[in-house]
Amino acid sequence: MMKLRLFIGLILSYCLLALLPFGEANQADSLERLLQSRRSQNPPISHPWSELHAKTEYPAIHTEPQDGLMQADKIVALPGQPDGVHFDQYSGYVTVNPKAGRALFYYFVESPQNSSTKPLVLWLNGGPGCSSLGYGAMEELGPFRVNSDGKTLFRNNYAWNNVANVIFLESPAGVGFSYSNMSSDYELAGDKSTADDAYAFLVNWLERFPHYKTRDFFIAGESYAGHYVPQLAYTVLQNNKKTNHTIINLKGIAIGNAWIDDFTNAMGLYDYIWTHALSSDEANEAIHNGFNWTDSPVTILPVIKNLMASGLRVWIYSGDIDARVPVTSSRYSINSLKLPIKTPWRPWYTNKEVGGYVVAYEDVTFVTVRGAGHLVPSDQPERALTMISSFLQGSLPPSSP
Repeated sequence: MMKLRLFIGLILSYCLLALLPFGEANQADSLERLLQSRRSQNPPISHPWSELHAKTEYPAIHTEPQDGLMQADKIVALPGQPDGVHFDQYSGYVTVNPKAGRALFYYFVESPQNSSTKPLVLWLNGGPGCSSLGYGAMEELGPFRVNSDGKTLFRNNYAWNNVANVIFLESPAGVGFSYSNMSSDYELAGDKSTADDAYAFLVNWLERFPHYKTRDFFIAGESYAGHYVPQLAYTVLQNNKKTNHTIINLKGIAIGNAWIDDFTNAMGLYDYIWTHALSSDEANEAIHNGFNWTDSPVTILPVIKNLMASGLRVWIYSGDIDARVPVTSSRYSINSLKLPIKTPWRPWYTNKEVGGYVVAYEDVTFVTVRGAGHLVPSDQPERALTMISSFLQGSLPPSSP
């Protein structure tokens, strides 16, 4: 029965996504291509990710000396950077598998004010295959945006480094500047290897930046990071239990417009298309080029349940005009958990306007962001900053103007 339910969910996903317009290649389109590629599995095969993770034999996490690398990674100034930048920036590579020659690229920005007391946030874009530097840092929540000349930068007043120190990680290898010397790594990429490499990155990065080892740490991301973020958090928690591993001070996760569960996402997408009159007789040609993605569970809800039970702060947020992973999909996913409500559905405010709506359940908070699509920090930067600031503080967004 469970397999039939998941199969029906996948079929709905394929049919409904084909009705939506295709623009230039972007994060939402990458998610669509992954779903299309699953049609080669008939019926689709999926194992609960936590079970797969538990059964797998783990190689020792690669660690290497990081002395002097923090200063070597320090950025004097980015090309085209405006004047008056009063925070430190770093970028570089962290080797996660020396045998394969696999290394992940990061860009790190500290906060302009009181960086020594602010939390540490890791940001992951989705796809799979979308750059956290190109999207997250330069189009969404980073400290700069690119001017229309394509050569110079201007400050983003609503950058998330106003409230945290932020790492943008290019993950997995093959995304952005991250690479491997073995072509098979690109052909065999999947959820599990992505989580394992991201964990190896964190362990080594914290050796490079040791003063962040005890800092409150959060993981955030959007779209297919609805898989990446919970899976990495799960990997961190499992490794924290091992006495010979670095303890990472993980406090919570926030996932936006997140692909969580194929069945509930398909239900929500159907509701969105029907209620917005987007279903028509003319469907765009489906994208048939598949993804070389070896494991992508049809649901990540069991992992999220595990994180909730561990006491992590879990927020799910959603731009309310996103047609790829609409609000209705997120609500169906959360409703399937059958959680008691602590704070009923209410509006929240920023700059004397309704920023969206929020409902707090037992162990998870759901927030909508008014007027935002699939890329919330890009579409509504001020509202996104208010939302993430509340998340980091452990409080609900403001209830009054």
